[in-house]
Amino acid sequence: MRVVAAMSGGVDSAVSAARMVDAGHEVVGVHLALSQQASVLRESARGCCTLEDSADARRVADRLGIPFYVWDLAERFRVEVVEDFVAEYARGHTPNPCLRCNERIKFHALLDKAVALGFDAVATGHYARIVTVGDPGKRELHRAVDMAKDQSYVLGVLDEQQLARAFFPLGDSTKAQVRQEAAVRGFAVAKKPDSHDICFIADGDTRGWLTRRLGAQPGVILDEQGEVVGEHGGAYAFTVGQRKGLRLPRPAPDGQPRYVREVDVERNVVVVAPAELLGVRRLDGEHVRWCGDAPTGPTRLGAQVRAHGAELPATAYPGVGPAGSPTLDVVLDQPLRGVAPGQSVVLYDGTRVVGSATIRATHPR
Repeated sequence: MRVVAAMSGGVDSAVSAARMVDAGHEVVGVHLALSQQASVLRESARGCCTLEDSADARRVADRLGIPFYVWDLAERFRVEVVEDFVAEYARGHTPNPCLRCNERIKFHALLDKAVALGFDAVATGHYARIVTVGDPGKRELHRAVDMAKDQSYVLGVLDEQQLARAFFPLGDSTKAQVRQEAAVRGFAVAKKPDSHDICFIADGDTRGWLTRRLGAQPGVILDEQGEVVGEHGGAYAFTVGQRKGLRLPRPAPDGQPRYVREVDVERNVVVVAPAELLGVRRLDGEHVRWCGDAPTGPTRLGAQVRAHGAELPATAYPGVGPAGSPTLDVVLDQPLRGVAPGQSVVLYDGTRVVGSATIRATHPR
């Protein structure tokens, strides 16, 4: 097969590309230029698309003896991921830009371009597994064997057509094994630290970045009784479950910490409450994505609402909205704290990823 190996410049994508070459595929390395900001060209940037990363990816491609190209998807990334991120926070939601990037950039824009150029598939360094079952070879997305590095959550937005053209060569390996293999292969990135944080926020200061985009919007912080207990510079910059950064001038009467319970951007109000009032059980989902056949009725599944959160037993209720678009309600067996609209809920049947939805609203029962 002719395969595009997405090469970020890190150790994972380097070993992923090498394994595709070893498997006998015709591989071309591609680094995605995703930012037009000068700050991400600096070595101190915290993302995965710096100038240094591009050079690291090229050196790996040279060592593998494969062609290497840089594809400029910066404008598409700005519109589909960055502006979506800003718009969601402006709504009082807490988005996960990694899911949007996988859905709209790596497995849409990149995949579409690869297919248009005659390639059959895209390979990435994500820790997840593709399992082929039945006839004629239906492909399922499963968790990685290394649960500490499992990235199936951020791939839960991929549909059956995208999975048909995806390879995740690292899914059966641990991170330690991947680093060891990179060292044996002589890759200079074998000990390169993993990228963290949001790639387009170079200094990692999300609140400061949002303030520069949306402007200061002073407002008040209320407690669960509606009493003013503090002030803020913009309700959009807070997320449900947040404790740090509230800057409340005095402790609560019971001496217990307070957490964000609600973000009301229409009134520009943040509501805080004690931890025991944060639990929710029902999640209303929109932007539903199924990784294969959709459940036809109430189904017992596992639900995960954070990239590295626990999987919780739940019942999924798929449906159809007024406009004919799919809907999904998820009822957790036990209350879960700190669930915010805008986050994604990903559903599992054992290790298999069933599908996902963006959380539109939450309810205590």
